[in-house]
Amino acid sequence: MTSISTHVLNTSAGRPAEGVPVELAQRAPDGGWTVLGASGTDADGRCTDLPVPDLAAGTVLRLNFTTAGPFFPEVSIVFAVDPAQSHYHVPLLLNPYGYSVYRGS
Repeated sequence: MTSISTHVLNTSAGRPAEGVPVELAQRAPDGGWTVLGASGTDADGRCTDLPVPDLAAGTVLRLNFTTAGPFFPEVSIVFAVDPAQSHYHVPLLLNPYGYSVYRGS
């Protein structure tokens, strides 16, 4: 079974971003999105309790972060998964006027 976690860091303040709402969705065959679940970042900026069903190779998922920032009120990260990979960690480095993401370990 595949697991997905994320970590949101406020790079302006140099600390974790606590309380950021996170939603996980799967792309449907019609191109829309089916929400799988939602959670929020903890005091350390981590979110590790997102529900992930069994996935087929090439399944496209979206992590949507409600950042409430002045320029980026939300950030969506879309990525494809391979069930042979047991874990995906997708960190978000965030500041008021920019963000960066990467595939973590």
